Amino acid sequence: MISIRQVRTKKEYKEFVKFPFQLYKDSKYWVPPIISQELKTFDQKENPVFNDADAYFFLAYKGNKIVGRVAAIINWLEVNKQNEKKMRFGWFDFIDDLEVSKALLDKVAEIGEENNLEYLEGPVGFSNLDKVGVLTEGYDVIGTMITWYNHPYYVTHLEKHNYRPEKEWIESHFPFSNIDPEVFSKADALIRKRYQVHVKDFTKTKEVMPYADEMFDLFNKSYASLSSFVEITDIQKEYFKKKFIGFINPEYIKYVFDKDDKMIAFAIVMPSFSKALQEINGKLFPFGFLKLLKAKKESKDVIFYLIGILPEYQNKGITAVIFSEYYKTFAAKGIQNCIRTPELANNHAIQKIWKHFDPKVIKRRKTYRKELN
Repeated sequence: MISIRQVRTKKEYKEFVKFPFQLYKDSKYWVPPIISQELKTFDQKENPVFNDADAYFFLAYKGNKIVGRVAAIINWLEVNKQNEKKMRFGWFDFIDDLEVSKALLDKVAEIGEENNLEYLEGPVGFSNLDKVGVLTEGYDVIGTMITWYNHPYYVTHLEKHNYRPEKEWIESHFPFSNIDPEVFSKADALIRKRYQVHVKDFTKTKEVMPYADEMFDLFNKSYASLSSFVEITDIQKEYFKKKFIGFINPEYIKYVFDKDDKMIAFAIVMPSFSKALQEINGKLFPFGFLKLLKAKKESKDVIFYLIGILPEYQNKGITAVIFSEYYKTFAAKGIQNCIRTPELANNHAIQKIWKHFDPKVIKRRKTYRKELN
């Protein structure tokens, strides 16, 4: 007999966060989240997304044992401003038992129907800067701190419960040695002269922060045309600055400006924390924080997290300026591997950016959809 209980207490929230630690304890590829950070993500006092979203968290029990979890999310900006009557579900993990996954999804559907929504889609988070998609290929590749990992049976469960693929993301990888600076160095000089653009370099996080709001505004403009995009609000900017900027080497953030010092493009690269996160197993103290700092300084693998270019500057070679800057930074730091975060498979514009580096697709992930009655 499967019972579903809503998470309400601090103890239950901690059990919700820690369930995957048991489910993936023997996996070489699962990357644990930082427990304290996950708890803050679900805290209505900490995460400003709750100003525009409702979320309900559930645990599945078989007897007294936790066997699954799910978050049911309604993003009201998406529902009301975009008229997208979507019931989101995320943080979806479960043992290989169809009764368990069905009971969890049925609970999400129940909330969707109560709120007159039209369909379910997941796994997704609250917004576009959260993790997304169930892994469909690449189970034998180590994850990252900004993606979910799952067992192969997750896909089977969704299909058996009559969910169909909605969107697909790809993740790829290329060695730094694939980058030929000659490919973009000449274009870099030409583009800088033609459009009178320049790049600001940083060595300290405090130098980056004054431009962060402008960067998020640019992010909203450059990604607005993509399906499922929900803009970042002003109050969310402060939250994301605190959540992400500290994990990024300031040298890995590139801002491109026009002649009037208006930001026209940005790129953010993160060092890979995967191995360090596996070692600390969700705990920052007593030594986890030091391991993360070491990875931040010494990791030879980097993750291309975000690239944004104003629509009027897209297809004008601005990426040559960005990659020219990154080549110098990566060469100085001895970077060996470049990893791309999930990108929509139908986002052909972003994929053209990487064609000169001969990237290899290492993972695919999808969201799944089901209509509500």
